[in-house]
Amino acid sequence: MPRPRELDPAASPLHFFGAEFRRAREAAGMSQGEFAAKVPCDISTVSRVEAGEREPGDRFLAVTTQTFADLDWLVRFWTSSQRWADSDLRRWLRDWVQQYEERAVVIRWWEPLLVPGLLQTEDYARALCQTWRRDGGDVEHKVAARIGRQRILDRADPPDLRVLVDEPVLSRCIGDAAIMARQLAHLAGMARRPDITVQLIPATARPYAGLSGAFAIATMPDQHQVAYLETGVQGMTILDPALVRRTALLFDDLRDEALSRSSSLERIQEVARRWIQQAASATGVSPATAAPTDKAASKSVTPVT
Repeated sequence: MPRPRELDPAASPLHFFGAEFRRAREAAGMSQGEFAAKVPCDISTVSRVEAGEREPGDRFLAVTTQTFADLDWLVRFWTSSQRWADSDLRRWLRDWVQQYEERAVVIRWWEPLLVPGLLQTEDYARALCQTWRRDGGDVEHKVAARIGRQRILDRADPPDLRVLVDEPVLSRCIGDAAIMARQLAHLAGMARRPDITVQLIPATARPYAGLSGAFAIATMPDQHQVAYLETGVQGMTILDPALVRRTALLFDDLRDEALSRSSSLERIQEVARRWIQQAASATGVSPATAAPTDKAASKSVTPVT
């Protein structure tokens, strides 16, 4: 029988719930199967809740309080935690970020419409958040939550980030020309880092399946993979191995259509210069003055070849 996954209860409410629930079940001498029969649910559901990989549903929570009288506080804690300020990351995105994105050793990300969130500037993210009229919440909190996710790229052991972007994303104006100039300068700088690969699918490429939506694939420390799919309504974390495998194959197919790293960087810089010219024209300053500083490039260790 495999050893239970070691959780860090301080990592998230989901990890805390899983650790405390497992402790109570084992103290009561109850097996996962016995609790699953009470819900009822699959044993795998109990296992994944205890591993911090799945949220407990309403029925699961109800049976928890019925079975373990001393866990009433834990259910109240879990319910309340869903309304914490951290919810500026929408619930379905928070699950992906905390359970997978933050722990991944490799992240592969395809984006046909926008600069990926892990590579966005604050101004670019703010311009996007200001358009979410029906989303509710404070814009600055949402921007801070999005930019906060980028901390994983500055760890001592950052994930290997491999990004594919549809070329028209570079020319889609989010905010204004000055915001786009800064965003593309930042993107170029990040693309020079040895742990980050940015490749463009050229605008001249033939139609391809990836145009249907963005997705990411996280490879975890134990090498199992999880996918995240964007939709027009919300994102979905995909755990089914067959669907994750199909998503990974689609990423590989898209990469076959992509420009090389060096050619992609040249194209990003070329479009950035056009945004700089446009920003200069709008403000009446010289292009040299309008050119943004590429702070991300300072993290580069080796040039892209």
